[in-house]
Amino acid sequence: MLPVLLTLSIIYMTNSGTSASVNTITLPQLIKENETISSNNEAFKLGFFSPVNTTNRYVGIWYINQSNIIWIANREKPLQDSSGVITISHDYTNLVVLNGQKHVIWSSNVSSNLASSNSNVTAQLQNDGNLALLENTTGNIIWESGKHPSNAFIANMILSSNQKTGERVKATSWKTPSAPAIGKFSATIERFNAPEIFVWNQTKPYWRSGPWNGQDFLGLASNWLPTSANLKGFIIRREDNGSLVEITYTLPNSSFFATIVLSSEGKLVYTAWINMIQVRKRVVQQNDCDVYGICGPNGSCDLKNSPICTCLIGFKPRNVGEWNRENWTSGCVRRATLQCERGKYNGSALDGEEDGFLKLETTKPPDFVEQSYPSLDACRIECLNNCSCVAYAYDNGIRCLTWSDKLIDIVRFTGGGIDLYIRQAYSEITKHTDTDGIHTHGIHGKRNITSIIIAIVIVGVIIVATLKIQSLLVLNAGQTHQENQSASPIGDVKQVKIEDLPLFEFKIISSATNNFGSTNKIGQGGFGSVYKGELPDGLEVAVKRLSKASAQGLEEFMNEVIVISKLQHRNLVRLLGCCIEGDEKMLVYEYMPNNSLDFYLFDPVKKKVLDWKKRLTIIEGISRGLLYLHRDSRLRIIHRDLKPSNILLDGELNPKISDFGMARIFGGSENEGNTRRIVGTYGYMSPEYAMEGLFSEKSDVFSFGVLLLEIISGRKNTSFYNHEQALNLLGYAWKLWNEEEIISLIDPEICKPDYVDQILRCIHIGLVCVQEIAKERPTMATFVSMLNSEIVKLPPPSQPAFIQSKIEHREDLAQQNYDSKNSVTVTSLQGR
Repeated sequence: MLPVLLTLSIIYMTNSGTSASVNTITLPQLIKENETISSNNEAFKLGFFSPVNTTNRYVGIWYINQSNIIWIANREKPLQDSSGVITISHDYTNLVVLNGQKHVIWSSNVSSNLASSNSNVTAQLQNDGNLALLENTTGNIIWESGKHPSNAFIANMILSSNQKTGERVKATSWKTPSAPAIGKFSATIERFNAPEIFVWNQTKPYWRSGPWNGQDFLGLASNWLPTSANLKGFIIRREDNGSLVEITYTLPNSSFFATIVLSSEGKLVYTAWINMIQVRKRVVQQNDCDVYGICGPNGSCDLKNSPICTCLIGFKPRNVGEWNRENWTSGCVRRATLQCERGKYNGSALDGEEDGFLKLETTKPPDFVEQSYPSLDACRIECLNNCSCVAYAYDNGIRCLTWSDKLIDIVRFTGGGIDLYIRQAYSEITKHTDTDGIHTHGIHGKRNITSIIIAIVIVGVIIVATLKIQSLLVLNAGQTHQENQSASPIGDVKQVKIEDLPLFEFKIISSATNNFGSTNKIGQGGFGSVYKGELPDGLEVAVKRLSKASAQGLEEFMNEVIVISKLQHRNLVRLLGCCIEGDEKMLVYEYMPNNSLDFYLFDPVKKKVLDWKKRLTIIEGISRGLLYLHRDSRLRIIHRDLKPSNILLDGELNPKISDFGMARIFGGSENEGNTRRIVGTYGYMSPEYAMEGLFSEKSDVFSFGVLLLEIISGRKNTSFYNHEQALNLLGYAWKLWNEEEIISLIDPEICKPDYVDQILRCIHIGLVCVQEIAKERPTMATFVSMLNSEIVKLPPPSQPAFIQSKIEHREDLAQQNYDSKNSVTVTSLQGR
């Protein structure tokens, strides 16, 4: 060892090192502190870094910046100072990391007999993030980081399990967010018969994906990992007669990149970028039902229930006392003895009471599955004739699945999963009918007739609704709206040039949204539904689909085409195109991966990601978007429905104003409009609009003032009803302002000494915006100047409008009729 170190010491002392802009390391080159090598596409870098809250130095590979570490060399041996170097060993066979004393603290550990004799090696950082050690003479890869993963699983990296040798290539979590040393969680590929991904907490299963059917993991409620666009799907290979199982994935093109990171808390976090811009971040394990086997054997977990665990149909708690204390680990046992357990059984009942099956729909399949290849009917018969078979399922991709022991880790979904058929005694089957997702096997007789009648009625309703929509389109094409002409959506809809927008074929949109599947549905409004989709090029979109069963929302649909088709601003959600085929009418928007503002702002846990700097960025972004609508766009536009659910957040939590179905356009000399149709959401409407139908720029300013106070307080305007003498947020803020206790309004999550003065100034501005008299409110141009302190002295606010809960019952209606997630939605609430 001493000659090796001596040689390396001489190299280190005589070579000044290079700040490599190339993608390789060759002897005698040294990569020192603050130096990196980059992949040819410059997306990846190799160098030294320190995690958060520590000065320890590690050698790692990162994507774009050091917040996206995808691989680490010296996980267990951090450098304590900045004297380390990365180089090639003296015998040209290994990549090594040396500390300040020239000791090897990490090596690629390639055996010398793997490399050709007298062949130099080069370390190369490749365009997919893989670090490869190449023989110079042959170009062969003799070592690569992709076969030695850290906590990140990236494209072309392989996780594998070898049944014969017991060897596993797995991802392992960091010990803490500040310590990359191997933590207690690991991710592996398991179950050779029907492979699935497992996350382990040391030696205990913590989460599993369910079996892979060739396209999806059957244990996921929805496609949290895209398989048709952003990723070309996972690839699972079986080698060596099935004893070796490998899993990997590939990317559709060079502009896309994705990671699956196993966090120090055992969560799988999927992050995707397009053109180095983050477009999605999703955590797969998000609730208690994701914990492996939380309800014990023969128990089922359903978040809609309270408590979340129940015994399967035909089963009862093994330990009632524990179960009532919400300790479900002992699980459930059968209530009635199966026919096949009472004597010899060959599929025919001994006493006429034949065992059967009850169907549990949209279910995560249990663990320990056996797979075979018969048809659906043969699968059922095979299970029925096998007394040890307690359940079966059938999937077109993976075929027949059966279980022969206790049913472990069952979860009920609202969409996704499989239909699980659970073996039951005859007495249990006769107790249960088709309710709550529980069905007997097969539907016969009168049910078929009823289904036909229902289908005929539905078809008739659709035909009538279609005729109504077509007639309304004709009406809109030739008439102006009954509202004041100056406030109409440009009056004559003939001015809308649909052909100016990119047109998508229906089949493309249908494929992108999994045929408008329930798992892709992300919003609902009076117009219809909003779906998440992924176009063939990998771009994620939100698709607003006008309902064919109702004419409601048609006007808003057309209005949105008119208003937003020509708008371009970084703080407005972008309309990408539309689809109009037959009676299908859809708008295609850019997809906002981080939901809407209310998703974070009013959740006690999620709001923690919104520190004051992020909230201020959101306030500034919304104000810029409104200023553009009111003054800087070629059309003066009043939004009329500004609220947290209509503020969408991109991958970096930057705000974009959405939902222009209620917007109105003013001519050049017009400042105010009037309507007899009050639309919007109570709690955000200005008093002159809610009571008299008058709207102007100042209406949006009022709504923004309410939104601003909600952002600062972290509370809804309506959350104060039946509290503080029936004050709403505006009334509560006004009360604190007059008592000189306004600092109490600030959300504790952001109430830090360094920011208090700035936050108090924003509260002052918000109170100025919600004044009862419209002319006393600032314009958006003045608001921006106030926010930027270009106007130093702020005017004193007067009493806000609606400080008492006079319209509490109306707000209740609003909440019943409107619930927004990450979507571009329309509120359709009419006030009188």
